[in-house]
Amino acid sequence: MILFKYQYSTCFHVQEGGFFMKEKIISRRKNGMFMLLVTLFLYLAAIGYCVISVMDFPIGSQPVLVALSILWIFAGWILFCGLKVIKPQEALVLTLFGKYVGTLKDEGFYFVNPFCSSVNPAAKTRLKQSGDVDGGSHKGMSLGESVTGIESKNMKVSLKVMTLNNARQKINDCLGNPVEIGIAVMWRVTDTAKAVFNVDNYKEYLSLQCDSALRDIVRIYPYDVAPNVDTTGDGKADEGSLRGSSEVVADRIRDEIQRKVADAGLEVIEARITYLAYAPEIAAVMLQRQQASAIIDARKMIVDGAVGMVEMALERLNENQVVELDEERKAAMVSNLLVVLCGNHDTQPIVNTGSLY
Repeated sequence: MILFKYQYSTCFHVQEGGFFMKEKIISRRKNGMFMLLVTLFLYLAAIGYCVISVMDFPIGSQPVLVALSILWIFAGWILFCGLKVIKPQEALVLTLFGKYVGTLKDEGFYFVNPFCSSVNPAAKTRLKQSGDVDGGSHKGMSLGESVTGIESKNMKVSLKVMTLNNARQKINDCLGNPVEIGIAVMWRVTDTAKAVFNVDNYKEYLSLQCDSALRDIVRIYPYDVAPNVDTTGDGKADEGSLRGSSEVVADRIRDEIQRKVADAGLEVIEARITYLAYAPEIAAVMLQRQQASAIIDARKMIVDGAVGMVEMALERLNENQVVELDEERKAAMVSNLLVVLCGNHDTQPIVNTGSLY
């Protein structure tokens, strides 16, 4: 039997008065296939020797070898527990009797200490994220899993980029209006030791921190541009809003989430707003308000244009001395022009064939 010895030390570093795990990468030869063949060969040899001893061949008359063969048949399966298959973008965090040994990150077929156990507290956590899509089957098993019969693929920590899409949150903006907002966060694990040991469940931790960061940032902004609102913190009013500054808001949410989950060994790659609307209880009122504001702005533009056209008409008439109008006639002309220019419907011309007076 080949004995394997680990040289390990649990790595800590102190940060802000607390102890945090530091990832240790295990760099070793990919000797899983060799150990699998050796173990199977020893099994065949032990079974063959027991058969020979039962048939009273001279070669099988050694009781010590017979005892060792029987012991190997019943206990040799333990070595199968040390066979591990690592796929690309996967990691296996190993502990030995409660102590952190290290992390396997390179893909391949490995043999490790069979008494080492893999740790992933978030293995059974199912959030609304891409990495947790379950095909609905536990039918197939990979080579390492079928060989060991113990290690589940869920105990491996995925290093792939995953997308977290939490439920929509109802949050009051800086003006007190309830807003419903949803975000999608793209993230991945960068430090497996921090993710597994620093927090109880890194997936749930990320989900809670996403909701917390979303509330912290949304409360700074109004839904629409509002006067006298400072969203940047520089003491000056600006035109920032949830609807008009979605890119800026998303970047601030991403930075806030990253600050909160840094100690958990997670990297937030991107955050994007997927849904934004007023809460249903005020949606109808706010829609009427937006429609009224749009109508007022449109009317203002129409009136400004009509007044400018009337002024231009009067100036041109005076310059060319086409007709001389007293103040009463000017007022009547201005009134008629404004009615024509500002009306909602097309006007019907009336031709006066008599005297103006």
